[in-house]
Parts: sequence; structure tokens; C-alpha cells
Amino acid sequence: MKHGKKILKIGRNASHRKATLQSMSAALLEHKRITTTFGKAKALRRFVEPVITHAKDNSTHSRRQAFRKLNDKEAVKTLYNEIAEVIGDRPGGYTRIVKLGQRAGDAAEMAIVELVDFNDVKPDGSTGTTRKTRRSRRRKGNNTAPTVKAAEAKATEAKAAAQAAADSETPATDAPDSQQADVVAADGPTPDPAGAVVVPPHGDDHPDAGQGAPTGTGEPGPGADAENMGRSHDNR
Repeated sequence: MKHGKKILKIGRNASHRKATLQSMSAALLEHKRITTTFGKAKALRRFVEPVITHAKDNSTHSRRQAFRKLNDKEAVKTLYNEIAEVIGDRPGGYTRIVKLGQRAGDAAEMAIVELVDFNDVKPDGSTGTTRKTRRSRRRKGNNTAPTVKAAEAKATEAKAAAQAAADSETPATDAPDSQQADVVAADGPTPDPAGAVVVPPHGDDHPDAGQGAPTGTGEPGPGADAENMGRSHDNR
């Protein structure tokens, strides 16, 4: 019976199994992620996580305990100098196993073993964004509302300033100039409907002005010549 025998032999004897797990642990600490079979991944997680816990105590005794397990000086240096700073106060659970499916050659189930703090694996189809709660959205909206209102107020002030500047540039003497232009236009010649310019007659240029006729009429005046009157009567 197999009571209390929880060790995963992974198909090897004691010395071979220990050497395999040591080399896999050193590779995991160096590269932060390795690919292996699912059975070896479970055995590696049980082997390497207690070693990573030793890194929280940076003492000579702790380093010797880690070297006793790993038997690799470079792996111990990486563990204490690089990984110990990142794991911080994480209470265990330093590794993650992600299944990859079956291997093409012998149909062995494959998996990835990685350090949680150095790899961020997301499921397929995930957007990678953290879901926001209603409270966080409400807080964000309250923070952005004053900004929008301030921007609108600044835009309104800028528009009012531009309108005031445009009004100040308009000359104040437009009314007298326009009145003077109307007076000059009234003294000028008046065009007739055909488009020709009609000049009003002047007293000196009238054809009957020499005979004493009033200006602007075609009738002879009271001091007209008798001959001219006689001739007009003879012609009747």
C-alpha cells in the first residue's frame, strides 16, 4: 500500500531524480520560465518553492541551505540578488503551471513552469484590462467634470475677448463720412432710366435766355422783340 508516500518519482531513482530537479530549478531561477512535462512540473514546484522561501532570510545559514538544495553557486546568487527583491512578502505560491497540451511524439502532457512575479500570463481572448467598479467610474467622472467645465469657461472667455478686440478696432468716424458721401451724391448728375446722365439745365446755357425768357421755360419774356413777334404772326 502507498500510505504517506507522496513523492513524485518521475520515472527515476533517487540520485537521478535529485540531479534532474536541481538542474531544472537552476534553469527556472535563471530564465524565470521553462517548458517540461506536466509530471516534472509538479515535482519541480514542490522542490523549488521551499528553496525560494530561504531567500527571504539573507543570512549565511540561509544561503548554505539553498546551496545544499540547488548545488549551483550561480543559481544561489540569482536567487538572493535578483529574485528575493521581487517576491517581497508573498506568502508562498511563487510558481505557476500552465498546461500546453500533448506532445506530438509520445503524447506526453506538456506544461510551462514560471515564476509568478516575473511572468504575467493572461488567458486567450482576455483584454488585459482590470474591470472597473461603479465606485471607481463614479470617482473618475467626478474628477474629470471640473476639468471639462474649466476648459469650457476658458473658451468662452477667449471668445468674448476676441469679440471685444474686434469691436475696438472699428473706427468711430464712419457716420460723418457716410453723411458727406450722401451729400456729394445728391449734387451729382441724375441718371435716366436708359443709362445716360441727365445734367440739369443752367440759366446761362438756356436757348431762350438771350430773349429774356425765364430760366427753365420755353416762353418769351415781356421784353421780347417786335420783329420776332411779327415774323411769327406773318408765318401764320
